[in-house]
Amino acid sequence: MRLNKIIVFISFIFLFCCSDLNQQLVIAGKNKKEINTALSEVPKNQLEGMKWLVKHMPDQDLKTVTSEFLIENCNLAYKTWKESPWGHDIPDSIFYEYILPFANLNEKRDDWRKDFYNRFFNMTKDASSSYEAATIINNKMFDAIGVKYSTKRLKADQSPYESMASGLASCTGLSFLLIDACRSIGVPARFVGTPLWYNNSGNHSWVEIWDNGWHFTGAYEPTGHKLNEGWFSNLAARAVEGHSKYGIYAATWGESDLFFPMNWLPNVKTYNAIDITSRYITNIDSNLVPIKIRAVDSNGKRQQLQVKVTGGNNFYFEGFSKDETCDFNDHLTLMLPKGENFTIKVGKHIQKIRVKKEEIIDLKLIN
Repeated sequence: MRLNKIIVFISFIFLFCCSDLNQQLVIAGKNKKEINTALSEVPKNQLEGMKWLVKHMPDQDLKTVTSEFLIENCNLAYKTWKESPWGHDIPDSIFYEYILPFANLNEKRDDWRKDFYNRFFNMTKDASSSYEAATIINNKMFDAIGVKYSTKRLKADQSPYESMASGLASCTGLSFLLIDACRSIGVPARFVGTPLWYNNSGNHSWVEIWDNGWHFTGAYEPTGHKLNEGWFSNLAARAVEGHSKYGIYAATWGESDLFFPMNWLPNVKTYNAIDITSRYITNIDSNLVPIKIRAVDSNGKRQQLQVKVTGGNNFYFEGFSKDETCDFNDHLTLMLPKGENFTIKVGKHIQKIRVKKEEIIDLKLIN
């Protein structure tokens, strides 16, 4: 009797999986032959991964991708998973969701995996962990491919090759690049972002890397060889869990009841997401106020200059303002006590402030 129940259960699971695949083949329409070919010709040890891809890829991909593209994507993804020093620590579920997929959201589909492996494997060949490999790539890849941050990029959601062609990218385009570069060498990576910071100052996108847990970093914003540090940490700490506008979300091809909120396509609810806000929220001293310092020239362009801040009780701070190569919302930021007086000095420019509320202090430099 027990054996019969087991057989029935296995049969149910098999039929469910087949039904799931059949539904995807219906969606594929005229491209059904390509999907079937990919499923039948992929090596047996990669079949589960191919099934996962077919079940979870966006509808538009089902209708357009070729079997050749899917099989090569699968071959290379499995190769890096099995051959990387850290591959044995990556569970199947993490591999399926964050290495195997060939795209993140709605970006143009590029055939990047082999090219990026050839570009970045040697760069990271001595890395012993996915954590270390990710920091190396973030420090070196953007100079190597000639891409930098700029608000003058053609569009927010540029694919890797679109960004490489123009040399300019938004935080979104930079994140797509870093994620795909990481995936190409077997590092699990995912796209993360918020539609709007708590203070309505703007949105931002960044990257999370998996190494026995998730770690964040800003693409094109390396913090030495460390993860979990970034200029946006204080902003993210005030995010609102469960809020469609002020929350923090990670993109996934896995099952989810949530959709990733894309600022560049606000009405599109196609790509799945996970609310990960709780991982970023921290307890904040209500007496401390974020004061952001920006040095701008006569043309309104941000400049990187030495900033000195002094105050009572021998308070002294020294740092550098951010220039146009940094994210538009990335400012030299100090957490200062409410009600206290401070003096800000940049070169010969001196400005006195009394801390009342969060604000941006613009130091307008006259040539």
